[in-house]
Formats: sequence, C-alpha cells, structure tokens
Amino acid sequence: MKFTFVTIFPNLIKPYFEDSIMKKAIDKGLFSIEFVNFRDFSTNKHKKVDDTPFGGGAGMVLQTTPLYNCLTSLKKTYPNSKIIFLTPVAKLFNQKDSKRLANEEVIIFVNGRYEGFDERLIEEFADEVLSIGDFILSGGELASMVLADSIARNIKGVLGNNDSLEIESFEGDLLEAPTFTKPKTDTNFKYSNVVS
Repeated sequence: MKFTFVTIFPNLIKPYFEDSIMKKAIDKGLFSIEFVNFRDFSTNKHKKVDDTPFGGGAGMVLQTTPLYNCLTSLKKTYPNSKIIFLTPVAKLFNQKDSKRLANEEVIIFVNGRYEGFDERLIEEFADEVLSIGDFILSGGELASMVLADSIARNIKGVLGNNDSLEIESFEGDLLEAPTFTKPKTDTNFKYSNVVS
C-alpha cells in the first residue's frame, strides 16, 4: 500500500508519519508514503497555483492546469491507483470506507486549499470524493492524514495486535464500551463508584 499526498504543503503532513505506530509500520514496509507538490506542475514563471473564481466572489480557487498536469502524471505512474479528493461537500468518510480502502494498492489524496478545486478536476479525476465532517479546514492536509491513519490501521500488521481491530467502535454498528486501565484502584482518584 502506498499513500500519495498531492499538496502544496507537504511539510504539514510529513511529521505525522515520523513517530509512533505509523513510523513503525513504514519501517516494517507495511505501507509507504509519497509527497507530490502540484506547484511543481505549474506552467507559469511564478509557479502560481490559484486564481480568482470565475464569476466573481471572495477567495481564490486552485487552477486546473497544475493539478491536471500532476494527476495526469500520477495516473500514468500508478494506473491502478484510487484518487480521492478531500472536500467538506462530500460523502462522510466512515469505518466501512476505511476497511474497504485498506485493500487498495495506491491511494492518491488530493488536498485542496483556499476555496477549493475547480469542479472540472473532480469530474475528470476523482474516483471518490470524501469529507471528514461538516466543517471547514484551512486545507485538505488534516483530512487526508485522518483518512490515511484510519486506513493504515486496517492493514494487516500495522497494529501490534490484530484482534484490536475486531473489538473497536463501529464494528457491528456499535460503539466500544468504556475502558479502564490497571490497577483496579488508583489512589489519585476518589471514586464514588469503585470498579469491582
């Protein structure tokens, strides 16, 4: 499995995969990550990737040319990839999606900025368009990290104990019960109801 992050801010994502469970899984070769800066595919001398919206309005919209060139190149490199655009106006990502997507060979996350993508890019390239919730972020990077983390956990061997995947929240459409740690009693807490 490979996660390819298409973004103009790769340094926002890189540190997340440099520690803990994700780093261990990468070191074991269970999945890999790649960053592609679509600014590198801009054809203007200033490497600009945004412009004002057609028809007016506030904010800036990502231009079609840099992303078109970038995604065309990636599609040639990874013909069996799944291209996912992250946007708040999309289907809500869930645990079933996470498990399903863990079987893909390459997932390309297209991370927007500003007012988002030109819709023609989504129509041309998107295999799926997903959201992590009904709220606005400064860009798609956080959303793509959420998806990558959730999907990676469903790759065999990423978690220390694969049984952990079977008793998590959202398995069988239920939430996991509250959890407690040992020891059974803790002098730092004054319980009104002692766990027995």
